[in-house]
Amino acid sequence: MTPSTSDDRPRVSVEQRGHVLLMGLDRPEKRNAADLRMLRELALAYGRLDRDPDLRVGLLFAHGDHFTAGLDLGDVMPAVTDAGLDVVPEGGIDPWQVHGRSLSKPVVMAAQGTCLTLGVELALASDIVVASGDARFGQIEVGRAILPFGGATIRLPRRVGWGDAMRYLLTGDLMDAEEARRIGLVQDLVPEGAAFGRALELAERIAVQAPLAVQATLENARLAVREGDAAAERRLQPELVRLLATDDARIGFEAFVARSDAEFTGR
Repeated sequence: MTPSTSDDRPRVSVEQRGHVLLMGLDRPEKRNAADLRMLRELALAYGRLDRDPDLRVGLLFAHGDHFTAGLDLGDVMPAVTDAGLDVVPEGGIDPWQVHGRSLSKPVVMAAQGTCLTLGVELALASDIVVASGDARFGQIEVGRAILPFGGATIRLPRRVGWGDAMRYLLTGDLMDAEEARRIGLVQDLVPEGAAFGRALELAERIAVQAPLAVQATLENARLAVREGDAAAERRLQPELVRLLATDDARIGFEAFVARSDAEFTGR
């Protein structure tokens, strides 16, 4: 077998660990700058996460010292047409959740080192973000004469508030991990080198919960963001009734009772 080279090997590593799908950006020699191949492979990984019933949570991370230096503009920009940039092959799901079908399962992201442009937008599309202390985030498109087109203009003001969003979107300045935690881009800040381990811990904690309940909780929260509180409120009771009729509820309830009894008795 001919050994892989940096040009022909996969750009995204994919590994199932229990009920968690590990998805790793794997172009460290380029600081994980995303070319078209990486974008398409990542979309396919998200598609696998969504449709495989044995997978309950995605963990997005990056190999090497940096999460991503952003887009490989020399490779990506020539592919932009009047219709936009098509990076979602058949069977894939848009990892930025800007176009197409929504991912039905949660994603935990681990970030370290440089995390620019599409990396920030992947964080905004994730449900929980863990960052190591050396992480630096930046939405720097204005300095490249383009605008963020992976969802930052939509999600960053919603996530962190208008003023903090404009502070970074309009200047292109970088923020450190402490600042990212302060404004709410990052939920968990850990020492350098510990982001992947903490993200895996959280992903596995989610994966042991009742999966249909996790998906219903996620979808209702997203519905509130997309369509407002009233739309989400209308779905609460019907979703509860639906869940109570599933084996998920019975198994989950029995496990919860057993766990509670063990905690109460100290066994």
